[in-house]
Amino acid sequence: MQTIKSLIFDMDGVLWKDDTPLGDMQMIFHQLQSQNIQYTFATNNSTKSAVDYQIKLNKFGIPSKKEQIITSAITLAKMLVDKFPEGGPVHILGETGLREALLENGFHHQDHNVLAFVGGLDTQITYEKLKNATLLLAQNTAFYYTNSDTNFPAPEGNIPGAGSILLALEAGSGRQATVAGKPKPTMFEYAMQAINAAPESTLVIGDRLDTDILGGLQAKCLTALVLTGISTQEDLDRSTYKPHLVFDNLSKLLDFLIRSDWKIKS
Repeated sequence: MQTIKSLIFDMDGVLWKDDTPLGDMQMIFHQLQSQNIQYTFATNNSTKSAVDYQIKLNKFGIPSKKEQIITSAITLAKMLVDKFPEGGPVHILGETGLREALLENGFHHQDHNVLAFVGGLDTQITYEKLKNATLLLAQNTAFYYTNSDTNFPAPEGNIPGAGSILLALEAGSGRQATVAGKPKPTMFEYAMQAINAAPESTLVIGDRLDTDILGGLQAKCLTALVLTGISTQEDLDRSTYKPHLVFDNLSKLLDFLIRSDWKIKS
């Protein structure tokens, strides 16, 4: 049996869909605090900054600090610092969350003569943007991308994600990107560092088998799938890898963990 001391939450599809909460979040997080359970948030969504997510979390009654929030944009920016510690110009295809994370780490947008092309979800994508990126990548420019999720959950259904744009860029350029987000374990490692957590006592909670659960397993964490987002019971039945726990929603998962005194089979 393993004792859980910390949680890493995905957000879209676990805590909410767009602006619709998936349970009584204020009560859930009050229970976590009363049980002295640490938590962080890890999302592949690169369009929002950590401060944006703090505002949204607060709207649902979820207390957080900026350093508890790790996005694929923040993860990518940290990876770029390791590669280019002096910072510098990069070509950015993405939204505010990606641009702010890069700027905070010493990187700014430039059209040409750049250290790297850096991409993520852009809901204002145009053919002109794709063309310019493809021509830049043809020059053997370093190719980084936030995440490969082809879709993500919204109240009206699953809609195109960053990975849909990535597929077009890779097909057009004949290049493969270095991807920062889940299922790579890097984001979970940063999330655990933020609260000084150990993988053997950390539970990753997500709604996607191919990102949250696979990434959590690769980070050597415990994992829990909630069926309120992308992955279904049918997907789970077909999957070659399995989470440690499966529940219909976050409230039922938390009830089980409290009843089990935060101990689960590893």
